[in-house]
Amino acid sequence: MKAYVFPGQGAQFIGMGNDLYESSPIAKEMFEQANEILGFRITELMFAGTDEDLRQTNVTQPAIFLHSVILAATLGDSFQPDMVAGHSLGEFSALVANKALTFEDGLKLVAARAHAMQKACEKEPSTMAAIIGLDDEKVREICASIDEVVVPANYNSPGQLVISGSLKGIDIACEQIKAAGARRALPLKVGGAFHSPLMEPARVELSLAIHNTWFNPPICPVYQNATAQRVVDPQVIKENLIAQLTAPVLWTQLVQQMIADGATTFIEVGPGSVLQGLIAKIGKDDTVSVTGA
Repeated sequence: MKAYVFPGQGAQFIGMGNDLYESSPIAKEMFEQANEILGFRITELMFAGTDEDLRQTNVTQPAIFLHSVILAATLGDSFQPDMVAGHSLGEFSALVANKALTFEDGLKLVAARAHAMQKACEKEPSTMAAIIGLDDEKVREICASIDEVVVPANYNSPGQLVISGSLKGIDIACEQIKAAGARRALPLKVGGAFHSPLMEPARVELSLAIHNTWFNPPICPVYQNATAQRVVDPQVIKENLIAQLTAPVLWTQLVQQMIADGATTFIEVGPGSVLQGLIAKIGKDDTVSVTGA
């Protein structure tokens, strides 16, 4: 069975999507439609902007979404998913790919999500850190023992976990985690504490936009970050999307569940190849192939 997966924030790079724009009439039409929907020419920032441009949440998230969704559209009849999933932001790309959302509605929700998250980041300075080489349960224990907001945010692969929280909380956690034997505890250059309680204002704001958007029954199941479970009910999909903003991304568990449900081929659709590396680690004891679109 084929599982198509879509990357999230962090996969961006200057020039992303330009080859699609230049080579595919379908892609050019969708990019121009996106410029109109967003009210600014995001294509100019994607194709020839600066690193600082692409680090802005309200640019980064729509840009990655557009690259992934438009790439999927250019695959034509060869795009035949048995299941889909997306890492954080990538879940919105997955939901357009499996027809639960239209392209226009998906882009509008991603723009609303980015705007809400940007405001939450500005309200309280916060950050994230990547933890490598320490048992997930030990990381959870250390985070829970700290009298600051600091929580596991992304379960990326066995032994690779991202934590999220206040600036002070992340500093304390990194010190204690390194003392506990982690190979690395590396602060990340991100706008805020994504997938943590500090995103609660964004969750509340986005929930209204999601509830006011029509979701179709999907053509195949989506495995969602907040639960790591197979979902086809549009109402459940909505609730999990809302929960995602403050809940951890259960990527390791999600991929394991997809494999348990029969996934044998994983195809990453979007900029970069980060998910291919993570899936190869998660599925190293299973007979799965991993590739890019």
